[in-house]
Amino acid sequence: MEVSRLAIFGLLTFALWNSVSAQETKKHLLSGDELNKVVPAEYFFRGQKAPVQVRNSAGFQLANGKMFLAALVDSAGYSSAVQQKYQGMLITEAKINIGGSELAPGQYGFGFTAEGKFVATSVASDDVLSVPFQTDSELKRAVPLKMIEDGDGYKLYAGKKFVVVKVE
Repeated sequence: MEVSRLAIFGLLTFALWNSVSAQETKKHLLSGDELNKVVPAEYFFRGQKAPVQVRNSAGFQLANGKMFLAALVDSAGYSSAVQQKYQGMLITEAKINIGGSELAPGQYGFGFTAEGKFVATSVASDDVLSVPFQTDSELKRAVPLKMIEDGDGYKLYAGKKFVVVKVE
């Protein structure tokens, strides 16, 4: 009798361990519901709070649960100089590579400038990354912000402009 209880306990433990392992997070683009849960309603940048446009947000989650988030913000209250390079907020919990340059985990403002650059800035508005963006002239339906899988990374689009984002 005792042996059969141990066998049943062992089988139940094995089945439970397998179901927990199967539920581990896989690297994936975040769904609209997932974004609604994690994207902040407001974002602090350069001494002000700006409303975040959750409808214009995108991101991905890594197998270890860490996330990368990007969203457009309403920067109407900022000076025109700040607005030119601050169109959105970017939060990364992992070291990433954007357009060939490394970006440490943290919170940043970002923008696609008229000079052909994707710029990430600290919350104090200091440039921390500046790389050329690309334009996808074949893109049929441009939207304000989206992210798509691209090989081992992702493309972050603002309209037809994009940068490639990879995890370091």
